[in-house]
Amino acid sequence: MLGGTEFVGRAVTDAALERGWEVTVFHRGRHAPPSGVTALTGDRTTGAPGLAALAEGAREWDLVVDTWSGAPAAVRDAARLLSGRAGHFSYVSSRSVYAYPAAAGLDEDGPLVAGASPDDGDVPYDRAKRGGELAALDAFGDRALLARAGLIIGPGENIGRLPWWLNRIARGGPVVAPGVPGTELQYIDARDLAGWLLDAAARGLHGAYNTVSRPGHATMGELLAACVAATGSDAELRWTDADILRAAGAEPWSDLPIWLPPGELYDTLHRGGHTKAHAAGLRCRPVGESVADTWSRLRALGGTAPRRPDRPAVGLAPELEAKLLAL
Repeated sequence: MLGGTEFVGRAVTDAALERGWEVTVFHRGRHAPPSGVTALTGDRTTGAPGLAALAEGAREWDLVVDTWSGAPAAVRDAARLLSGRAGHFSYVSSRSVYAYPAAAGLDEDGPLVAGASPDDGDVPYDRAKRGGELAALDAFGDRALLARAGLIIGPGENIGRLPWWLNRIARGGPVVAPGVPGTELQYIDARDLAGWLLDAAARGLHGAYNTVSRPGHATMGELLAACVAATGSDAELRWTDADILRAAGAEPWSDLPIWLPPGELYDTLHRGGHTKAHAAGLRCRPVGESVADTWSRLRALGGTAPRRPDRPAVGLAPELEAKLLAL
């Protein structure tokens, strides 16, 4: 496991350990790896010197999983090093690799972002993920699996989207709820993604798969109702029209996490094609389970979710929420 100590990588590591697999975690040492793994430390952003611990000895692995979302050159270097020492390479990519806007229902053969290269340094997220895909394919060919995830939630989330809603709703009182309750969502729980990745790799699947739920696996109303139920709060959801939110300066996705109004971005992020991965065994748990488990973990952490330092904070500012509630 390249990474393996946070969110998706940790979910994969935990799932592999639960199966009784022998797991090696190669990471930068910023977070403690789970017990039961062989831990190797290095900084892959520094090229060959940073991969020294991975290169030592005659180690071989059946499967490598990589979740890297930075410079594609880091995927390139690790994949090349491992190409003769590992049987299969699974790269957790993103549906952001599709050229924007991605039409509703777009499948894995849709047009991809231009200009990406496995040799790229720091580039925007969409090109970084596509460059990572190209690096995986270059090193492993038909032994490479590309899991194009969309919105990912779950107990280990370190972006803050679902944790923000849970903490806000836990405080109770009137809560600005965006748009209409029936807005359909598309996402995946990191644990479902992890389980499918391991199953797919064990079967030798390769190529690209959109690893997301069906559109409407849950709605915005169901998600927020699950937050109310999990927290046991007295929150009152005040559903607010998208035009009113926009006029007040409330931004979808960032101020109001997960939610998007109808339009190109909504189709791109919440209405993607999903049938190939589901035909290959992907199953998505009920939204209430993802929400309740995330809340349990938040409570265990004192209410503060882990946060990636390279991602901006999300959530509606109290002053703007008060303004909207007063309308």
